[in-house]
Formats: sequence, C-alpha cells, structure tokens
Amino acid sequence: MMAFDYINNCSKFSRQLSKIGGNSMSAEYGADQIQILEGLEAVRKRPGMYIGSTSSRGLHHLVYEIVDNSVDEALAGFCDQIEVTINMDNSITVLDDGRGIPVGIQKKAGIPAVEVVFTILHAGGKFGGGGYKVSGGLHGVGASVVNALSLWLEVRIYQDGKIYQQRYERGKAMYPLKVVGECSSDKHGTEVQFLPDPQIFEETVYDFEILRVRLQETAFLTKNLKIILRDDREEKRKKIFHYEGGIQEFVTYLNRSKAIIYDKVVYCEGSKDNIYVEVAMQHNDSYTENIYSFVNNVNTPEGGTHLAGFKNALTKTINEYARKNKLLKENEDNLSGEDIREGLTAIISVKIEEPQFEGQTKQKLGNSEARGAVDNIVSEQLTYFLEQNPNAAKTICEKSVLAQRARAAARKARDLTRRKTALEQMTLPGKLADCSNKDPEKCEIFIVEGDSAGGSAKTARSRDTQAILPLRGKILNVEKARLDKIYANAEIKAMITAFGTGIHDDFDITKLRYNKIIIMTDADVDGAHISTLMLTFLYRFMPELIGQGHVYLAQPPLYKLEKNKRIWYAYSDDELNQILKEVGRDTNNKIQRYKGLGEMDAEQLWETTMDPERRILLRVNMDDDVISELDLTFTTLMGDQVEPRREFIEANAKFVQNLDI
Repeated sequence: MMAFDYINNCSKFSRQLSKIGGNSMSAEYGADQIQILEGLEAVRKRPGMYIGSTSSRGLHHLVYEIVDNSVDEALAGFCDQIEVTINMDNSITVLDDGRGIPVGIQKKAGIPAVEVVFTILHAGGKFGGGGYKVSGGLHGVGASVVNALSLWLEVRIYQDGKIYQQRYERGKAMYPLKVVGECSSDKHGTEVQFLPDPQIFEETVYDFEILRVRLQETAFLTKNLKIILRDDREEKRKKIFHYEGGIQEFVTYLNRSKAIIYDKVVYCEGSKDNIYVEVAMQHNDSYTENIYSFVNNVNTPEGGTHLAGFKNALTKTINEYARKNKLLKENEDNLSGEDIREGLTAIISVKIEEPQFEGQTKQKLGNSEARGAVDNIVSEQLTYFLEQNPNAAKTICEKSVLAQRARAAARKARDLTRRKTALEQMTLPGKLADCSNKDPEKCEIFIVEGDSAGGSAKTARSRDTQAILPLRGKILNVEKARLDKIYANAEIKAMITAFGTGIHDDFDITKLRYNKIIIMTDADVDGAHISTLMLTFLYRFMPELIGQGHVYLAQPPLYKLEKNKRIWYAYSDDELNQILKEVGRDTNNKIQRYKGLGEMDAEQLWETTMDPERRILLRVNMDDDVISELDLTFTTLMGDQVEPRREFIEANAKFVQNLDI
C-alpha cells in the first residue's frame, strides 16, 4: 500500500551510537576479530538481508513466509484450506490441512525433520527429491528465518492420529519434538504460532488490511484454495477468500471500478516444456495498462521472460487478426504493443519446476523457456477467442487504433517538454524559480499551490538548493486522460520539464534534477485534492520516483499559538491541546488556524515547513507486494465510476481524522 512515513529532518536516530573511549580507535585486527555466526545468529544480526527490513513491511513478511509454505502444499495438491489468525497478543497462527511437516529423523542432521526446517538455514523440501514439483520458496530459509526473528514459536503437526509439538525461543529449541495428544486419523496438517521479537522489529502490531490484500491475492492465484483470515483482537473481523475461477475472478475484481468494453474475460491455459501457463485478461475504457506477472504464486514486479512472451503473443496475434479482417488498412502501420495494451488488465501466472529468479527478491524471471511457453499458448488460444468473439475482437482493435492516433499526437507534444539548454529554464511554463546548485543530490523542488504561496516560498527558500514551481489551479486528472491530453496540459508540461526525467517510455531516473520532489499544498480539502492529483500523475507516469523515495509531502502547521510574545506551532489538534495544557488556557492565548500557505509570511514558512533542520516531511512509499490493490485504489478514487467510490467512502468514513468541513 502507499504509505506516508514520517521523515523527521531533525536528525533523530533510532539507534544510540556507542562512544569510543580515548583519543584513537583500536587498531587491533587479528584472527580473533574474525567472527563466525552460527545457526540462526546471522539472521538476528542482519534481519534486513532475509526479510527486507525490520519495519512494518518486514513484520508482515513473516506471515507470508509461513503462509507460502502452506500454499506450496496446495500447489502440490495436498492442501485445501489455510487459516491465518491474528491473536489477542499480536501473535500469528497459521493452520493448514496439508501433509504436515515430516516428523521422522533427518539422517544427516540426526534430529527430526521439523526441527531441521525451523532451526537450520537452507534446509527444506524444495531442492529436489520429489517433495514439491513447483514451489515459490527455493532457498530454504523462510521457516527458519521466522523462527529466528520471533520471541517464541510453536509448531504443532497433525499426523497419523498424533499431535506433535515443539517450542522455540529466539530460534532455539526448548525441548525435543514430543507427542502432546491424539487426533482423528483423518486429521492432518501443520499449525505454526509465533510472536515477533520486539528487540528486532520497530513495531509488532499487525495490520489486518495489509494481510487481507496479500492473502486475497494468494487465493486468486491458487484456484479453489480457501484462505480464512481472522482478527481476534478488539475488532473481531473475519474474511474468507475462495475463488473457483482463480485468475479470471482476479481480473474481474481488478476491473470492478472500471467500465469494461467487452463482457468475457479472455482465459488461456496450457502446458509446454513442463511449464504450466495461465493467463487472464480483459480491456476496460481506461488509458492505463495494469499487467501483473507471477511465478509459482510469487509476484514478479519487474516481469521477466514470461511477461515478454505474453506481450509478444498479444501484439502479434491482434495485428494478424486486424490485418486479416481489414480492421487495419494496408497503408496503416501495425499497432504497437502499447496501443493494444491501453486499458488492459491482465494476470500472467506460470508454474515452473526450477525457476531462475534474479536475486533473492525474486522480482524478475530469467528462464528462457518460459517466454516460448507463454508465447505459444497465448498466441493459439487468443486466436481462438478472437475468431469466436468477433464483436469483442472488433472492439479491441478499434480501441487500439484510437490509442495509436493519440500516441502519434503525444509524440509531437512530447518534444516540447524536453529541456534543451539551461537558458530555457527561466522561460519555462509554470514560473519555475530554479536553484543555483547543479548537484541533484543536494537539490529539492517544491511544487506549490498558487502564486500567493509561491511568492512566499520563493522569498523564504534557500536559493542554493531549493527550487519553487507554483501551479495554477488543479492539474489534469491523468486517470481520465490519454497521453496526448497529458502532454498538452501546461502544468504537467512544466513539471516534466523541471524534473528532467521525461515520462512513460522516455523516463530516465538518472536525469532527475532534484533529489527531493516535495508537494506543498494548503491544509484544506482543495490542498488534499491537488496532492492526490499530483500523486496520481507521479504514480501512473513516473512510479520509479516514488519507488526510490524521491517524493515527499510537506507538513505545514495547522495552528499558530502566541502567548506573552512567545510562539508555538502545532501540526495537529492533539499537538495544540498538548501545548495549551502546558502553557495554560486563558484569554492571553492568540490561536490562528492556517487554512492556506499564503497566510504565512516568508519567515514563518521557512521556519515551519521549508527549513531542513526543523521541518517534517512525509515520504511517499509504495509496496510492490500489493501493487494490484494500489492500482485498484487509484482507479476507484480517481476514475469515472461513481458507485465504487461511494462504496469506498462509506467503508472508510469511520477512519477519517481532521475532517475539514
């Protein structure tokens, strides 16, 4: 999900640095300084290497690791149901009805196999040997990493009418595996309960919604698997995910806030070269493509060979059909892949025995045979679909031709946004006041609402490192516009030119002229709307800026309190109440509610919002793990369909804070 994380530039560190005694550092470096981290110590020492971070993202990743093991059982055909429970103490329980982790003695280690799985890195059933034909986890670290980073973990295995149990604390077994009871002979599966270690994680409170998004996606990708998510804390909640249609239902779900242009979801399924391929797709009337690729249920946000195979098959097949049926004239160019994919929602899911991912993050598939398998299956079955559904085929081709024409117009407009010389910056649309420093690492640009705030900001700024770009009014809602309209918008052209990166296919982050892009709007409804329009544009056409942490929201104060010639600034109602509690509530208090940045003079704006030493910024982040849900949120809030937006507002109204009415 997109999250706004506080980045306090007052340089407050979460860690205390140990002081070095004496005037010189120790120069001792011998054999005794070389340390060997045994067992799971390495995981506890460097958790970020294994789960990405120790923030909320890493915390939730622990759940995914255990759930993914259960999903592998489902992919192998032995598991029908997974239950995930958030317990009262914020521990997590994951129960499946798979075969159960083996309890017999592993010969090489001399201990039960279940203990091997939870205490030894790079141990698992996915390295060959016939335990699993396909699997998302191939490194054998998931269960042991969760164990290492938990205050405690208990595993129970239901097998052959017996219940086996073992408990671990910070990765170490408390007692040997033992039988703790009996169960019916037909009961089987694994139950894992763990409590994340507060010494490792910055926060240990689980978010129901984050788990909901990931588990729902997993259920879509695993046809007929039932996943139950429970929250046993104060707000008792329960969600059941069970999709017989699998990824076809996933496409329908993602298109629910859009107007589809033909009724059927195109579904292609088949096997080639020991690769099982599933593809589902459907066009809508939007101007953006939303394509998600998976390998053994693992999201591959950077695509890979399976995505390349899909794109090639789609472009080739649609062009062949359009030519054959005279939907493209002889003198017209072929449709490009981009033209055809405009408004397309698609899921590509492949199951492969030995996937070759690029790195532990598994973000890109490298298997060359996957390209041919996807290309072959999609080409063949998409051809059948087009021939059997001529109306849908005609609609796809007509939309693609319109996209082609718009793209040609956009190409002409695009050249106008490209910076040619440094001299041009003074005459750029949007009244850019650039900074004098040419080192992008030291520079930042404030996108400011209106000339009034722009004037104060230009006076207040540090001319060396801070640029100001005032915008007139609200920018175009890019969710409802084609590329040619976007390039024609003066405010957007100003931003594209100022940033220097280009957009869409021309985007090159190495040309970014500012390390920080800071959206600074009024603290009212209009300001929030402008921020949202800005974020929509950046997310749709420059997502890498967000992904690499270059986009921020400025946090101007809401209140100014003056008493006895002293001044305090409050950034929320709670902060104002705290200040009033300390200074006393009486008639000497002069409280001003800032509705707009234009109400502040340059000195106040610098002091509260622009000074790197004192300001508070919100950094905009996005999570690749739930990118499909993020797309859906933007479409719901910024798209044409009113009903999904109304439903969203009704569902989330209770969470609103500081409502400005």
